Amino acid sequence: MFARIVVGYIPTPEGIAALDSAIGLAREGGAHLTVVNTGRDGNYADASFATAEDIDTIGRQLAEADLAHEVRQPTSGRSAAEEILAAAGEADADLVVIGVRRRSPVGKLVTGSTAQQVLLEAPCAVLAVKAG
Repeated sequence: MFARIVVGYIPTPEGIAALDSAIGLAREGGAHLTVVNTGRDGNYADASFATAEDIDTIGRQLAEADLAHEVRQPTSGRSAAEEILAAAGEADADLVVIGVRRRSPVGKLVTGSTAQQVLLEAPCAVLAVKAG
């Protein structure tokens, strides 16, 4: 089982799938869960930056599940991958959970890949979750 789990969350089907998987794993082992949500390069106006209502809902969901947790919404200007990796290092995480979606090779080249960077640089195991 895992004692410390970090999950990258964005308000998309992939982000919800990652959060749901992380919650299930945290429940199984009584793990501490750190949820990380940030906009593109810390931009709080970006669509991937969750609303206050979203964050409140996540907090209530985790509290009702009786999980030790922390929800972070950094606006430091770092990429989402850098924020997730930093949270994993700070928490001494056993597992990072991320949502993934299918993208073309050109799409990955042009916009980069948060998932790819997390997979390659995480200091622990990474679980990549698809929506659906």
